[in-house]
Amino acid sequence: MRRRTLGNTGIELPELVLGTWGLSGDGYGQVDEADQEQVITRALGLGIDAFDTADAYAKGKMEERLGRLLAEREGAVVITKIGTDRAATPPIKRFDAEYLREAALASKARLGRRIDVLLLHNPSTLALDKPHVAQTMKDLCEEGVARAWGVSIGDAAIGTRAMEQGAQVLELAYNAFHPQDLAGVVTLAKEKQVGLIGRSALAHGLLCGQWPSTKQFPQGDHRRDRWTLDDFKKRISQLSALRPSVRGDVTSLRAAALRFALSEPALSAVVIGPRSAVQLDQLLREAGKEPPYLEEDARTALKHRLVNVGILP
Repeated sequence: MRRRTLGNTGIELPELVLGTWGLSGDGYGQVDEADQEQVITRALGLGIDAFDTADAYAKGKMEERLGRLLAEREGAVVITKIGTDRAATPPIKRFDAEYLREAALASKARLGRRIDVLLLHNPSTLALDKPHVAQTMKDLCEEGVARAWGVSIGDAAIGTRAMEQGAQVLELAYNAFHPQDLAGVVTLAKEKQVGLIGRSALAHGLLCGQWPSTKQFPQGDHRRDRWTLDDFKKRISQLSALRPSVRGDVTSLRAAALRFALSEPALSAVVIGPRSAVQLDQLLREAGKEPPYLEEDARTALKHRLVNVGILP
C-alpha cells in the first residue's frame, strides 16, 4: 500500500483509509460484529493501517473495537471525530470547551492510545468562530491527547474558516459528482500545508452504477432521505459521464470513480467504507496498484463529460 504525507503533521497515511461509519451499523443498517472485525483485520493484512471513525459511531463501540484490534499494531493511524452528543435526545452538536475536552479524553480511553488526528465533527461556521473551539483543540494536542487536529467539513466555506483557525487537517467529501468543496479549499490548503482527506469517493454507492432509477432504500439506511426522487433520477442519468472511463484495466464504474479520487494529487488519502471483507477486496482490486490511477487524458476527458451533464468543477 503506497503512502502519502498528511500535510505538515508528519503523519503518513496509506492512500486508502478504512472508514467505519457504515461498518458500525449506523449508516446503512446492521453489520454483525464478527463481520466488523473481519473487515478491520483484513484491512490490516492488506496494508490499510489507517482508520477513520468517530465517537458517535455505534455510540463509542467502534472506537473500542479499533482500540482492541490495534492494541499491538505499531504504526497504525486512527482518525476520530468529536462534537456530537449522543447522550442527548435527540443527539445534538456540542462544541463547548468542557464537552470537547471530555469527549477527546473519552475517545482516547476507548482507543487505548493517543489519537493521531482529532477532528471536529461537522461544526458550523458559528461554532468555529468561537475562539475556545480552536484553542481547546490546540491545547489537546499540546497535552498529548492528539498528534494533530482538524475539521470534518460540510462545505468549502467551513473549510476555509477552519484553516484560518489553525486546523492542520480537513476531511471533506470528494468524488466525481462532488468536486466543488476541494476546489474551494485547495489553494489555501497548499499555502498552509494543511492535509486533505477525501471521503464519500463513491457517493454512498451511487457511483457504482448498480441501481435502477426506481431504487428504494430501507428504513435505517441514511440514503432513504438523502436524495429526492427527482434528484436521484437525475444523478442516475449523470452516470453516463462515467461510462466511457470503463476501459482497459478500469473494469467498472466503481473502479472509475475510486480511481478518479485516488488520482487527485491534493488528497493525502481517500476513505473507503466496505461493510464486508468481500467488498474490501473488490475495492482494492479495482483501485489499481500504483499511479496514475487514471491517465491524465482520461481524467481530463472525464471532467469535460461531467461538466456536460451539469456537474460543475
